[in-house]
Amino acid sequence: MSKFTLMFVFGTLVIGSAFVYANNASSPLDHKVTSIDGKPVDLAQYKGKVVLVVNVASHCGNTKQYTNLENLYKKYNEKGLTVLGFPANEFGKQEPGTDKEIAEFCTSRYKIDFPMFSKIVVKGKGIDPLYEFLTSDKTNAKFAGPISWNFEKFLIGRDGQVVERFAPKLNPESPEVIAAIEAELAKTGN
Repeated sequence: MSKFTLMFVFGTLVIGSAFVYANNASSPLDHKVTSIDGKPVDLAQYKGKVVLVVNVASHCGNTKQYTNLENLYKKYNEKGLTVLGFPANEFGKQEPGTDKEIAEFCTSRYKIDFPMFSKIVVKGKGIDPLYEFLTSDKTNAKFAGPISWNFEKFLIGRDGQVVERFAPKLNPESPEVIAAIEAELAKTGN
């Protein structure tokens, strides 16, 4: 027997099974987000690519990972990898700035070229639908669980599914991350 839920999503009544994600997303790339400069972005444009989704912060001990993330992006972007940075302020209030301040910090200090997005909530009350999808056992059972700190990483394969989750302290250029990225890049898209 199926349970049904009623909810309002962007002012529209949605009726659906409690066991299906509210917007019928079957992939993290079925979400729409806002770029750091305020423009709407449909993550579906990244389908067929390998995507590394990272919650970032400017005032964290892990902030130096911006360099590693940019290195990955430069090295593998032409082969099909993209890195998506999502600033969040849930951990130690280490991302207090506005989107404009964050963008300035990333470009002036770390020369970031990979896509950055508007600051979102990645854990707890007000969690962004993308991160709800990434951390829910209903939509991502294999890699579910709350975000533990800044710079947690989700690797999404060419098929649009999460294939790996990496701890915040793990260097994005570590052999473990590189191997997972290269394995996904070697696969053909759907």
